[in-house]
Amino acid sequence: MSVTDGVARSGPPVAGLALPRASVRTRLLTAVGGFGTLAAAACILAPLLGTTEISLARVFDRSIPFQDNVDAQIFFVARLPRVLAAALVGSTLASAGVVFQAMLRNPLATPFTLGVSAGASLGAMLVIVLGGTLATGALAFGPFTPVAAASLAGAAMAASLVYWLATRRGYAMSTSVLLLAGVTLNSFFSALIMFVQYIADFTQVYRAARWLMGDLDVGGFGALGSALPLVLVAFALFARLPSSLNLLSLGDDAAAARGVDVVRAQRLAFFSASLATSAAVSLAGPIGFVGIVVPHLVRLIVGVDHRVVLPAAALFGAAFLVLCDLVARTLLAPVEIPVGVVTAMIGGPFFLWLLVRRG
Repeated sequence: MSVTDGVARSGPPVAGLALPRASVRTRLLTAVGGFGTLAAAACILAPLLGTTEISLARVFDRSIPFQDNVDAQIFFVARLPRVLAAALVGSTLASAGVVFQAMLRNPLATPFTLGVSAGASLGAMLVIVLGGTLATGALAFGPFTPVAAASLAGAAMAASLVYWLATRRGYAMSTSVLLLAGVTLNSFFSALIMFVQYIADFTQVYRAARWLMGDLDVGGFGALGSALPLVLVAFALFARLPSSLNLLSLGDDAAAARGVDVVRAQRLAFFSASLATSAAVSLAGPIGFVGIVVPHLVRLIVGVDHRVVLPAAALFGAAFLVLCDLVARTLLAPVEIPVGVVTAMIGGPFFLWLLVRRG
């Protein structure tokens, strides 16, 4: 039985999925246009706002040498890399949340549910505490800083361990075992992180705590360049998933009956979302709640079809985290709030509302 755009050619129609191509195309263009405009506006306006007022005309005034142009330095060195990092991380975490929720058939799943973020955090904590040793230098490779490299290594270890536990009894991936293993490893890695913090000195604990709260102060475009290839690979894999996700969300048997290679789709979803989460955490630390707030808000607006939800969530996630970071650096200026605190203050009440709403 063949499948085209997630809709079976034969068999009973799938509720909410058997939509004409023209209707899906119209909804997709509308969603991408609307959320894309919001993301573009956020990325354009956010670098102009902050504790220090700057003039856009002066920023691009080539008659003033860059070393003498304070406005240009603030714009291009302090603010623009941070805004682009927020857009990249927000888009990545929101997309990964959509994929994990569909694959696990759990509306409360997040990019951090399966322990990938905790593994990444453990790797980063070890480097922060062991900073200045030979081990730190050995972990730096290519464009990655030691902390980012260790974070990626920890994420890869966690993802591999969870995948092995979910597939060790057979070829198929058990989503229930995947979920249980991820939650268990999350708790275990969190305990190890607390132990590492306990044996660290005050300076290391402070640096580690700031990183764990989420930090978008990337300090230049180099960090963006190191994470961008991983994100592009993840998004290229995401582009192959929407039709399969529509049917996976109905259950493995229903998806298989409509022509989906369930094992292949689950593997593609797991590894692409894990790669996206790893890249985001290595760049900005574990910024929570973006992967649950954004997907559900998007579904309330555009419906449940992943052909529309996935690109819309990516764009809205970018705008959401850019705006959260703007609040973080201006609300109590000159004191800066970690962006993870802002997303948690928004996401926590939303999470509870979602639990109550689902009853």
